Amino acid sequence: MDSPLLLQAALHRAADTFARAGIADPVVDAELLAAHVLGTGRGGVQAAAIRGDALAPAQAEELDRLVARRATREPLQHLTGTAPFRHLELRVGPGVFVPRPETEMVAQLAIDALRAAAAPAPIAVDLGTGSGAIALAMATEVPHAQVFAAENSVDAFVWTKENFALVGADNARLAFIDLERAFPELDGTVSVVASNPPYVPDAAIPRDPEVRFFDPPAALYGGADGLDVVRVLSRVGLRLAHGGGTIVIEHGEWQGAEIRAILAADGWRAAATHPDLTMRDRATTALRP
Repeated sequence: MDSPLLLQAALHRAADTFARAGIADPVVDAELLAAHVLGTGRGGVQAAAIRGDALAPAQAEELDRLVARRATREPLQHLTGTAPFRHLELRVGPGVFVPRPETEMVAQLAIDALRAAAAPAPIAVDLGTGSGAIALAMATEVPHAQVFAAENSVDAFVWTKENFALVGADNARLAFIDLERAFPELDGTVSVVASNPPYVPDAAIPRDPEVRFFDPPAALYGGADGLDVVRVLSRVGLRLAHGGGTIVIEHGEWQGAEIRAILAADGWRAAATHPDLTMRDRATTALRP
């Protein structure tokens, strides 16, 4: 009879596999996959490993299967089916862009602007919402606001709908519509227009295999200079926002100056670029005159 596989040994084996595969945080990923298999949190896994707990055969088999898939650089979030975003736990999988930690700071800019809006029920719009991350963060963290989200990818919309249903924010509305034509009924009434658009130049190759092979291309690539959708957002934002309204656009670390120029040329005022926690430029904001 085989001796049971200790969780500690399974974690070491998984972390070694991930390190050889070039995964940045092999121990973290090993613990998170084990947490998924065991139905607990990462802290629960660490405590179980210290106690010397063993894995049941079915658990060991499931963990081995997931480790093998992660070693091919399939995103961790696709394997667990969830991605944390601020205080939310969002459902994700093939066909939808996996929300990133750096986008949490973009959401914060939108939330701060929404909280500062001089209206009892300010309106916010998230264009190209994907998983719904920014929209649902605004809706749950600014409960007196009305939040509208637009998504036009069939594959992504499956996940968006699920996340809106799971979060259940009654102040959030979702529409399947192209961002260029979104919400004409809101023209001139919106306090915050937010978006994490595709901004990778068409000829660029994302560094991480998780992005290159698994994120939907429509959520990544934004034309020759990566800014095609940003140009559309600037015009749509002017249509939607009221005077003094804010636009918040996520972008790549080298694109701030170009985006400020696009916004200024269209008539936006006070364009400013903001760094994320790694001090890389991550978002640009501006005010509608």
